[in-house]
This record gives sequence, C-alpha cells and structure tokens, in this order.
Amino acid sequence: MGFGLDDAVLARYAPGMSTQLQITRPDDWHLHLRDGAMMQGILPETTRHFGRAIIMPNLVPPVVTGADARAYRDRILAARPEGCDFAPLMTLYLTEDTDPKDVRAAHTSGLVTAAKLYPAGATTNSASGVRDFDKIQPVLETMAEIGMPMCVHGEVTDSDIDIFDREAVFIDQVLDPLRQRVPDLKVVMEHITTKDGADYARSAPGKLAATITTHHLIINRNHILVGGIKPHYYCLPVAKREEHRLALVKAATSGNPAYFLGTDSAPHTDALKENACGCAGVFSATNTMACLAAVFEKEDALPQLEGFASLNGPSFYGLPPNSDKITLTKGDVVTFPEKIETGDGPVTVFDPGFPIHWHISQ
Repeated sequence: MGFGLDDAVLARYAPGMSTQLQITRPDDWHLHLRDGAMMQGILPETTRHFGRAIIMPNLVPPVVTGADARAYRDRILAARPEGCDFAPLMTLYLTEDTDPKDVRAAHTSGLVTAAKLYPAGATTNSASGVRDFDKIQPVLETMAEIGMPMCVHGEVTDSDIDIFDREAVFIDQVLDPLRQRVPDLKVVMEHITTKDGADYARSAPGKLAATITTHHLIINRNHILVGGIKPHYYCLPVAKREEHRLALVKAATSGNPAYFLGTDSAPHTDALKENACGCAGVFSATNTMACLAAVFEKEDALPQLEGFASLNGPSFYGLPPNSDKITLTKGDVVTFPEKIETGDGPVTVFDPGFPIHWHISQ
C-alpha cells in the first residue's frame, strides 16, 4: 500500500548523497502533553526540536481557569529536560460557564495564549465541552476584543451525521455562523482533514487559519482499515479519502500563511490503543520534522517548509519567530524508536510507512 511517496521519489535517496536545509526552529501549534508520568516520558520528544507549543487543555479535569493554566504550566516547566528553554503556550478549555473576566485576565497577563473550543463529545476528554454555542457568545466577544485566538476542534457530534462528513458540516452549520456573529474573532481550525477545511481556512486572511498534522499529510482512511484495523493510525478527526489528503498536502506546501504545523501529537499507551474500544490519537512528536521534510521533498517544496513549520504560526498569533535554527540533512535511512517508554506504559511512535532519510540537528 502506498503512503504518498512513490519509487521515483525514494530513488533520489542514493547512499552517500547529502542535502542540507537550515530553518528557523519550528513550533507545534497543537500538542497534547497529558500530565504526570506520561508527560515526563513524552515531553523530551517535543523539546528536542520545537521551541514552543500550544498546549491542549483537555486534561481530567480540564484546564478551565487561569489558575488551572498557571498550575499546569508550572508542572510542564518543572518536567523540561535540564537546560531546555522550551516554552509552553497555554490554552483554556471553553465551557458554557467560562467566565469572560477570567479569560481576559489570563490573556492580558500573558499567562494564556488562546482558548480551545471542543464540541461536547467530539474527541478525547471533551465531555465538558460546549453543547449550546450561544452560551459562549459573551466569552467569544471578549476574546475578539482582546485579540485572543480561539482554537477549535471542528466537528459536529450529531449521531446522524457520518463521521467522514462531520468537519464539512461543522464549517457550514457551526463555524461560519459563529464567525458571522463575532466577525473580529481570530480562529484557528485545528487539524483540518478535508478539502472543505483547506478551502475555508484561507477565506479570511488574518482572521482565520488552520493547522495541519503530520499524519494527515501522509495517511488516508485506507491506512487505518485495509488489511486489518491499524489502531495507531486512528485519530479524531479521522483520516479521510485520498483526495482530501492531497488537498492538505497542496495547502501545506503552498506557502499560504493561512496554514501551519500543529502535530496534534496525542500519546496514549499501547494498552489503551490496542483494545476493543481504542483511544483516538497519533503520537508523532518524535519524527514529525523528518517526516515533513520527506513530504515537502516529494512536492519539490522544501523552500516552503520553514514557512509552514516555523513562520506562519507565530505570524498569526502575533509572536516573533524563534531566534535559533535547526538543520535538516538528507542522507542514510533514519531509525526512530518504535515506542517511547513512559511511567504509564509504552507509547507507539507514528510510522509513516516508508523510509525516512532526513536527520535533524541543532
């Protein structure tokens, strides 16, 4: 089964060949770190290559208030490897009871970068999310006033809507009407998976943007289902048809500033992934940059990689790019660990399904 890179592309990687690309240190604009022993185990996989990351707030219980965010940030900082200056960018979990005053205080103090909208029941630990979107109107108006972006998991949860259609329906029935009611709100459509999402994300420059994951650039729904169920490719939003994957690749490699990297790297232990009701999430922090280089190489778009991974995100969020660089070198096949051992159990690393020849160094 093909994973997007054909034999002609793989043939470019002759032994002894070496190509270097230096880019501004990237950021991850959608990251799950979990907490406790899991966070201790997987945090170094992100800090190795990324300068900053938007940290998802869907813990149990969720990060709802500024005080919650401060406490979670302190735990992340305490877990960083020695000498590491990785900066967690904190988010608040929007609920129907979120206090606009607390949101304003958390953002204007610099503690919190964004707020996250989860439709209730849409994904992992989203039970506390929003059911009645009218109830968060005051919060959204406050966010628009202070320039605080809203990150959104863009899927409806209606049981009568097919899981492969839920992103497109969300855009039409929820997101577009919401943006019409609060036109000054900055919105990040997280982990888009469809051509519909890619098309909509570029419709309002400066006010609307989208993150794209590494795995959605590489896999389609066949990779999950053909030849047996592959639980480590199962995520939400679920991967779609090949035509949608190709639309995402076109968007990511286009150079359009509306698109930037958000890995949605989401660790679950193998025991939680490999069972009759496996958790949704792909863990890609370990090899994301190397995989992205291969994707951009295939599209003859390596000059666009820095914008996608390192520049477009900071620009949308009103932050400066990182001041240091990383170097990507193409050479012999890279061997990545199959699993990351944590105090909670092993976490399987995303397998792109083809040889990776890009080495990352500082």
